[in-house]
Amino acid sequence: MEQDAASLVESYLLSLKAERNFSPHSLRAYTGDLHLFLDWLNTEACALSDLDSRAMRSYLAQLLEHGYSKTTINRRLSAVRSFLRWLSEQGILDSAAASTKGPKTPQRLPRVVSAADITKLLQPSITHEPADIRDDALFELMYATGARISELAALRLQDIDAPEQLVHFWGKGNKERIVPLYSLALGKLERYLTQARPRLIKAHKLRGEDAGRVFIGKSGKPLSADSIRVAFKRRLALVGIDSSVTPHDIRHSFATDLLASGADLRSVQALLGHEHLTTTQIYTHLSIGHLQELTKRAHPRG
Repeated sequence: MEQDAASLVESYLLSLKAERNFSPHSLRAYTGDLHLFLDWLNTEACALSDLDSRAMRSYLAQLLEHGYSKTTINRRLSAVRSFLRWLSEQGILDSAAASTKGPKTPQRLPRVVSAADITKLLQPSITHEPADIRDDALFELMYATGARISELAALRLQDIDAPEQLVHFWGKGNKERIVPLYSLALGKLERYLTQARPRLIKAHKLRGEDAGRVFIGKSGKPLSADSIRVAFKRRLALVGIDSSVTPHDIRHSFATDLLASGADLRSVQALLGHEHLTTTQIYTHLSIGHLQELTKRAHPRG
């Protein structure tokens, strides 16, 4: 049964890649979490069919003993629950262990980048280097759309509708969403596509899906999500922004700035591609905080 469990985990990971379009980063996280779970099954000589709430509490206790943070434990537990639900959907195993809850964690508000730092990040480069022109377009598009870096890496030429000023993204679960582009973002994108992208490709022949990728690296091949992270960190250092800022913080800033400017919650949900409105609602707390700060500064008796 132990070998069967390992085979089932591999089948599940393949399904995440092929059917649910998981990014390489997410797949690595799920792979590590599920292999840790397999090690525990082997150590405890526990078969998948023996899993119940008591066994899962034992697994949870081991994670706590190893000193993992509550956030990490919940992530590892989430991967196992998803795997067990997949087994149920496939008719392989139906286990109550899939409903096991992890430790409660305090809700932390997403980090938002200041308007001043957003301005510095999006300031056009003074060079005419192809990679700098690309990064100008990449980071402007990141803030203009709230896209994840995996979505930016996967973006294809056919996903950009310049006449209508729209961009199509394929997010988690291969779900499509359409996001409008403001003129400044479209202008930087068109400059990159006409002036820099051909110079980056050079004599390197792109084939298959690679030929349609929007963002290209200095090697002449499409940028990966990891390469976008590296480019982002390089830009932070160049313009003097705190190095702990992440691309996902820009996504948070996109949502928060829209709400603070009067956008409704449902519209922001659609733009972010959130399946549940409750996921988007966390940004209302940030908007309220913005209004409170504004009131303190602007109200005569603040």
